[in-house]
Amino acid sequence: MRVFAPLFLAHLALAAPSSLHQVREQLASKYIVKFKDSTEVSTFDNVLSSLSVNVENTYEGIFNGFAATLDASALEKLRGHPSVDYVEEDSVVSIDSLVTEPTSRWNLARISHRARGATNYIYDDSAGSGTCVYIVGTGIETTHPQFGGRAFAGANFAGGTNNDGNGHGTAMAGVVGSILYGVAKQTTLIGVKVLSDSGSGTVSNLLSGLSWITSDATTRSCPKGVMVLVALGGGYSSAVNAAVAALVNGNKFVAVHAGNDASNVGNYSPASEPSACTVGGTAADDSVSSASNTGALLDIWAPGQSILTTYLNGGTATLSGSLAAAHVAGLGAYIASLEGISPSLICVWLQALSTKNVLTGVPPGTVNYLAYNGNGA
Repeated sequence: MRVFAPLFLAHLALAAPSSLHQVREQLASKYIVKFKDSTEVSTFDNVLSSLSVNVENTYEGIFNGFAATLDASALEKLRGHPSVDYVEEDSVVSIDSLVTEPTSRWNLARISHRARGATNYIYDDSAGSGTCVYIVGTGIETTHPQFGGRAFAGANFAGGTNNDGNGHGTAMAGVVGSILYGVAKQTTLIGVKVLSDSGSGTVSNLLSGLSWITSDATTRSCPKGVMVLVALGGGYSSAVNAAVAALVNGNKFVAVHAGNDASNVGNYSPASEPSACTVGGTAADDSVSSASNTGALLDIWAPGQSILTTYLNGGTATLSGSLAAAHVAGLGAYIASLEGISPSLICVWLQALSTKNVLTGVPPGTVNYLAYNGNGA
């Protein structure tokens, strides 16, 4: 059954915290080692035991590998080892800044109508039921009343408390599945904390979070499918892209933020992973953000400017930034619940369903597809 939700004016927004910009900032002497797919577990264990290094992270599910601080000798041995696929320097990943602006909930109306200017959000009342969405970032304020007891702290690889001390993860979760501000109002939300409260973290911890999802998802009741939102990023990383590809190959829908560097998405991860659903942001007038990364690897556009959503201390904020990917993660849950589509096929489905050629400012070589929930309005 379709539901018509009236969209009212936003109340006063809270100030958003400043966050670090996406960069490819390398970390001294710390490396990520990926073994070849054919490597036996016994070989993996033998290599680890032969090295006099402190292994800080080990990875399974996404790929077999580890992260460690390596001296020059160990680094040389690993790069020449026949079982090693590649060695990559660990680096920084971070969220983009969220900008606070006054607005109404135009975004939900836009993804449920072919033409802009509508004021109602129209959706089927299945609303993502039976699905789970993992929010990878700064964590979620799980006690926020807008989550109705459907939000959980899954794992913490950033240290400190499990709580979201930044606000970014709570804002993302609000767009995905909060009661008033969410796309999929009945999905289950699971926070995977890989970034500190400053909004910054490491590739090695991001990989730990993605690896954890592969095992945790088997313990959850998500009969309609598992979605993963990665609204963060950094410079190009083969390891990050491989991890995201492994999730998709494991029949999970992965929505990622295109980034806001006015550059080609091919230079960033996980935005450059072809199997991910890479999302750019739009405004209420159907213009695309001038800061958004673009290019052939961008899959779809969704609202990303002046979005009213959940925030810290049970509050709300109207924000601009990386929220476009949260809309698409929510749409993934919505479509999976309603249509029974395999999560790994959802991005193609959303592209086919999208409203075509209505956006302005889209450069040549980038799709002009605006996300739409397919309700018929």
